[in-house]
Amino acid sequence: MIPMSEGDGAGRMTPWPDTLAFVRHAEDIGLDSVWVCDHFHYVPPEGPPEGMYEAWTMVAALAASTSRVELGQLVMCLSFRNPALMAKMAATADAVSGGRLTLGVGAGWHDPEYEAFGYPTDHRVDRFEEGLRIIGPLLRGDTVNLDGRYHRVRGAVLVPAPDRTIPLLVAAKGPRMLALTARHADAWNTAWFGIPDDRFRQRMADMDAALEAEGRDPSSLRRTVGVEIVDPEQPGPPEEEGPAFRGSVGRLAEAFDAYRRLGVDDVIALVLPVTKRSLDRLAEAAQLAAG
Repeated sequence: MIPMSEGDGAGRMTPWPDTLAFVRHAEDIGLDSVWVCDHFHYVPPEGPPEGMYEAWTMVAALAASTSRVELGQLVMCLSFRNPALMAKMAATADAVSGGRLTLGVGAGWHDPEYEAFGYPTDHRVDRFEEGLRIIGPLLRGDTVNLDGRYHRVRGAVLVPAPDRTIPLLVAAKGPRMLALTARHADAWNTAWFGIPDDRFRQRMADMDAALEAEGRDPSSLRRTVGVEIVDPEQPGPPEEEGPAFRGSVGRLAEAFDAYRRLGVDDVIALVLPVTKRSLDRLAEAAQLAAG
């Protein structure tokens, strides 16, 4: 995960040159992918809103400024953009990147940003389901007609067509969202965790059940997990209670291996603090796990 918010920069927004340096370091040391989140701002229970960069603008900048790493979104809020437009934006960003984009989408959840920017908070999953019925076929090169309750398209098609089928990732944990993932997505994300625990194993079992209900081969779904990784030897913001991993590089490698043995294809790391040293620890642990 790249720095996107004031919280990532210890109370200030990370300037673009520093963000780019962070991402290029990740690319240089052999990490596989970089990911953005999608919020207008975050309103904590107490205090002022926490600032965020706009996600699609950042994806476009990264597509033009990197050469190897996969670019992913964890995840784009489908409530904030017309789904056909989102598919068009994904096709363009993928072309700019040379075919390195994974389009991650979710139904959204943070009511304060919906209310501040004028988006409806009702029937989020219903709206999301209709959006998937537009985005998925468009990314596959189909022409789409849909007269839904929330979205309507007539002869929508991506022209020029993408050079490849852009992978579609859905973040999900509830039964209905898992069913939509099994039905429509190429990849799935569940987050946030530290070491694999019973909560994670239950999420995997729930996804297996959703795939079985859809009659889908479990091996056809790419599984990603968001893991929060804290370096206890670096100064950073006050630690909050939660499942974050706080161990040594060796223990982190063991955690990566445990996720792999449980069927995870990608660990998406939220490193704290957001520094190049944290990336170096991540790469070292990944190399140990691979060896």
